[in-house]
Amino acid sequence: MSLQGPSRLWIKAAVLASAAFVFVLAAHAQYPGQIAKPETDAPDLRAVAVFEWTGDEAHPKAARLVPVCIYDGQDLNDAGIYLTHPEPLALESDVEYQLQQDGNPVGLFDIDTSAREQGGWVGYGKWRALPRAKAAPKQVAKIDAEDDAQSDVPILHRKHHADDSGGSGGSGSGSGSNSGSSSGGSAPDPDRPTLHKGGDTSSTSSGTNSGSSGQAGAGSGSDSSGDSNAPPSDPDRPVLHRTDDTASSGNGSGGDSGRPKLKKKSKDDDVGYVEDVASAGDPNRPHLSYGKFAGYGMPVVPTLFGLPQDMQQTVAVSDAIDHPAHPWNYIWPNPGDEDKMQSAMEDAARTALGLNPPPAPKQTSRTAATHRAAKPAAPSSGLAPAPLLDEKFRVFELAYGSGATMVISAHTVDAGANEKFVTLIAQPDLYGGVNVLVKNVTDTAHLDDIPRMRLVDAVEAEKDNRGELLFELRGTTERQFALYRVLRGDATRIFLSGPESTAAAVAH
Repeated sequence: MSLQGPSRLWIKAAVLASAAFVFVLAAHAQYPGQIAKPETDAPDLRAVAVFEWTGDEAHPKAARLVPVCIYDGQDLNDAGIYLTHPEPLALESDVEYQLQQDGNPVGLFDIDTSAREQGGWVGYGKWRALPRAKAAPKQVAKIDAEDDAQSDVPILHRKHHADDSGGSGGSGSGSGSNSGSSSGGSAPDPDRPTLHKGGDTSSTSSGTNSGSSGQAGAGSGSDSSGDSNAPPSDPDRPVLHRTDDTASSGNGSGGDSGRPKLKKKSKDDDVGYVEDVASAGDPNRPHLSYGKFAGYGMPVVPTLFGLPQDMQQTVAVSDAIDHPAHPWNYIWPNPGDEDKMQSAMEDAARTALGLNPPPAPKQTSRTAATHRAAKPAAPSSGLAPAPLLDEKFRVFELAYGSGATMVISAHTVDAGANEKFVTLIAQPDLYGGVNVLVKNVTDTAHLDDIPRMRLVDAVEAEKDNRGELLFELRGTTERQFALYRVLRGDATRIFLSGPESTAAAVAH
């Protein structure tokens, strides 16, 4: 039966559809989905944080780490919210931070846990000391005590020639035979192994034979030939030697300096060494911890809450690549320049706080001058400058050859709402004075509007061999962290973290 035209077309369409379906199945089995190529240009991150603690830094009573910023190669990101899952990337477990003071590493801090404290993320962990660099072992020359003691004694040595086969004139036959065996060779090596005959010939019999050989020249020959009936020597048979045996050493010293010695065992060399039952440690023995929770194997770390008055701060940096230390301290070319600049900065701080009286206006009139002369002199003319409490003066070299960058902070003696705070960033000018770049002046009543700038330290945030000044902006109820870059006579704020709530009782 022949197929009509429409039927034949329908069969062709069915065959093509089946082939296409098989092709799609094969393609789906071969390529399950889009293959993601591994990123070879992943950013090299660098995190900056502030380590806060109370007590001793090596053994803090309470401590925490506050993340500040993360540099991803292009921008500075807020480390408190960067890649949170649920904790931010900067506070993931086992992240290690290097603690720095003035650019020099002073310790390590390993993150164990993290938590939200008063609206911001903080990390808790353990402080560790820097690992000590292993010094290369010193190559010390080996000195023989006996040879060194006799090194000052003059010794006569006979000159040996290559063709010297026997004694010449006055030498006996015995001496000629002895020298003939070593003619043309070097001195015997005391460390060279020697073979000793086994059998019944011990050190005692050899001493007897050597003693009898001194009586007649033929005695030694008969003794050596008399051992022809003895069994062959066994090289593996142990032989006992006396400690004062000099026949095998080849020299007259009392012992072999190259002979190995057994090291005395100490309790530090063996982990199984036990003095008594009380000092023996059992790793499986349970221990009681009073007041500590050890559930889920999490280490108990001291936590720091609020802003206590004795809290200290230092910079913490986390980077996958170890960079060489870059100290930020500035070295003055003249020792007296530092005192001069500090006095100028203190005077600028007093002026900003209003502690220095304004200069009196110049009087050009003679009548006014006479009237002024009749008044008594101002009592403040001979008084000492107004004191600055909690003064901190730091000088940095934020880049190689960039000059001095000075920071001073202090507050007045007034208490309550009248207490004023000042922070200045300045550089020396060409005339020996100070050029103030940033001036921060506030008081207790206006800390929420103008927070107080508290210097933490200088830190390299963008891995460009240039340091930035890290400040804490502390208000009454919130605080933030800011980075300032000083470049070409100008100070610019390049980063500001998110606000973080503070405790109700804030210590300024």
